[in-house]
Amino acid sequence: MSLPLASGVSYERYWVLREQSDDRLEYIDGAVYMTPSPSVRHQLISSRLHFQFSLFFRGKPCYVLAAPLDVELVDEQTGERNVVVPDLTVIGGEKGLDGTKYIGVPPLIVEILSPLNQAHDLVTKFNLYMACGVHEYWIVNPMKQAVTVYVLNEERLYEQADVQVKTGTVRSVYFSGLEVDMAELFR
Repeated sequence: MSLPLASGVSYERYWVLREQSDDRLEYIDGAVYMTPSPSVRHQLISSRLHFQFSLFFRGKPCYVLAAPLDVELVDEQTGERNVVVPDLTVIGGEKGLDGTKYIGVPPLIVEILSPLNQAHDLVTKFNLYMACGVHEYWIVNPMKQAVTVYVLNEERLYEQADVQVKTGTVRSVYFSGLEVDMAELFR
């Protein structure tokens, strides 16, 4: 379960903690969270998605990056910084890559739920990604064999654009033509 390890932590202090730890740590709204190690099923699903996304983006000016990769989200309106470790991150080109992390707001992030970590992805990260302007957020639920796609609307709020359970094809709104066969994903 992702409960904050510490709250009221400065951005600078977070990086000190991060450098002293071998754990995957996230920094959201002044709180430090530890993300648990993924299960084998989680990793298989992540690998399949990464492969399918990579095939789609081959030859395009986009990169698909898999965890563990620090993504430093910078809120354009407030300048506030948060650091997350999404399961998959799609970025447009090399701008924002600094050698150790990505700095910016990716157009697409994918999180794969774990039984003990659902609230963190469904509430904390959902609200963070929406507030920072991540255009599209995919939530993959291995327990229900479901994928839900959320996209930002004109009011900068997420609305559900697609949901598929067990069968069918889930499609991206932001990247026209990007689609994933559910049977292949959850085989």
